[in-house]
Amino acid sequence: MIVLDTHAWIRWLHPELGQSLPPQLRYWLENADAVFAISIISCLEVAQLIKKGRLWLPLPLPQWYEAALGDSDIITLPLSPDLLFASTQLPDIHHDPADRIIIATAQAYDAYLITKDEDIQKYPNLHTLWKTMP
Repeated sequence: MIVLDTHAWIRWLHPELGQSLPPQLRYWLENADAVFAISIISCLEVAQLIKKGRLWLPLPLPQWYEAALGDSDIITLPLSPDLLFASTQLPDIHHDPADRIIIATAQAYDAYLITKDEDIQKYPNLHTLWKTMP
């Protein structure tokens, strides 16, 4: 399984927005034989970015969610009390609760996490990818 951080999810679906994935990473993802997923918390992050005017998408929400999830074969991974608890037990490297939930989600599924966030990349027991491929 490959979990996309929120920014990676948007860049995967919309390279035309100006911030694309590194070419080597995009190529690897295009050829990966794995399930792609996001934490459901990424939907909240997208809505917050839209509300703050920091992100523009080609469709209004929730139509964008339908296209971004239903048409792309990206699955959403649910929240659970255990997962939320696990996010509070992580080392205090990153302080954003949504990012901590994404980290705990990737760890729970023993998945690769695609993220540019260098603080996230510092976590132990987490397989991250951005510039280097496995």
